[in-house]
Amino acid sequence: MRKRTVIGGGLLALVLAGGLTGTAQAAADRVHHWGPVQSKGGHGGHAKADVWLDDFDSERFVVSGKLYDRDRHGGHCAYIRVKFHYVSGGSGWSQGRYTCSSKGAAFTFSSDGEVHRADAKVCVLDRTRREIRLRNCYTDPMRASVVADWPR
Repeated sequence: MRKRTVIGGGLLALVLAGGLTGTAQAAADRVHHWGPVQSKGGHGGHAKADVWLDDFDSERFVVSGKLYDRDRHGGHCAYIRVKFHYVSGGSGWSQGRYTCSSKGAAFTFSSDGEVHRADAKVCVLDRTRREIRLRNCYTDPMRASVVADWPR
């Protein structure tokens, strides 16, 4: 999958985002289009997220985008969570977000400091039984070294 860098100010990022909801400030923070991150396919479908990243050298790293439910079973929803790996050591998970809408829902996660890697975990959230379960998860590691190698 080819990754691309969005060059320019917040207005250009907003135009290229094409329908992503959020404030103008959130659009200005979107610098790199990481692209789609999709859960593994199950018998009823999958979950999909379109992901944008801030610069890795930012003091507060932002992962944002739109999450889509692509599973046709009732009670199955799309779920996303991000694990931040900090430059100073250690890691931490963001709170999870979910949607049961095929039209999608916007999400934004931010770190508590400078990071060298962030892992986006996209799953199908199964709410059909007594206990809520995450199924068909896929984790996409987003590294500073990958973004640095993108054409400018």
